[in-house]
Amino acid sequence: MLKKSSGQRTRNIFNPDSEEPFKLSRSKLELFAGCPRCFYLDRRLGVGRPSGPPFTLNSAVDHLLKKEFDIHRAEGSAHPLMKAYSVDAIPFAHDNINIWRENFKGVQYFHPPTNLVITGAVDDIWINKKKELIVVDYKATSTQKEISLDDEYRQAYKRQMEIYQWLMRQNGFIVSNTGYFVYANGDTDKKAFDGKLEFNIQIIPYIGSDQWVEKIISDAKKCLMGELPVQNKDCEYCNYRQVSRKYE
Repeated sequence: MLKKSSGQRTRNIFNPDSEEPFKLSRSKLELFAGCPRCFYLDRRLGVGRPSGPPFTLNSAVDHLLKKEFDIHRAEGSAHPLMKAYSVDAIPFAHDNINIWRENFKGVQYFHPPTNLVITGAVDDIWINKKKELIVVDYKATSTQKEISLDDEYRQAYKRQMEIYQWLMRQNGFIVSNTGYFVYANGDTDKKAFDGKLEFNIQIIPYIGSDQWVEKIISDAKKCLMGELPVQNKDCEYCNYRQVSRKYE
C-alpha cells in the first residue's frame, strides 16, 4: 500500500468501506478508460495527474456560444446555424439547464448497482419536433485541415457525448441518438490580427450509442474496490513515473 504524502488529497477519495454514494464524473470515467492505474491513483489514493494550464480561450468560446444560444432559447426560436445546417430543432428551455451546464454539478444520476453517482456537465441541449432531446457539445480549435471526428484524439469526444446521452436518458428524457458538435475554428487566413480572432462555426452531427456506458461504470467500481492496477505501457504518465523512479 502506498504511503500518504503531503501532496495527496484527502477529500473526494473513494473509501471501499463507506456505504455513502460516491460521485464519479464523466471526466473520471474517461480517465479510467485511458488508464485504470492513473484512475485508481487519483480516485482511491488521492494522487492525481499533474494538471495542465486552463484552456481559457476555449472557455471564452463556450461562454459566448451559450449566451448566443440562450437568446434563442428564451425566444423559442432556432439559431441561424441550426437553419444553415438543416437541424430541425430549437434550444431546449428547462429550469435545470444552468445546473446541467455547471461544473461539479451537471446532470446527475445515482447508479444503484454500483452505489455511484455519475455526473457530467453538458454544453447545451436542443429539442427537435419529435420532442427528442439532442445533446450538443461546443468545441474550439484552429486548424487548416477539415475537422474530422475520426481523428484519434477525438474518440474521447464521442465517448463524452454518449455518456451525456446516457445521463439524460437515466433522468427520464427521450434522447435522440444524433448529437451535434458545434465547432468554432479560429481563422488564421487573415492579413492582420487587428486585435481580434475570427472563427468559422460549423455543426457536425454524430450518431452515438451509449450501450457501453453501464459496463464501464461497473468496471470502474471493480477497479476502485480492488488493488492498484499494473502499469499501463501505453500511458505516458505511467511510463514517466517508472523511468523517473530509476533516477530518484
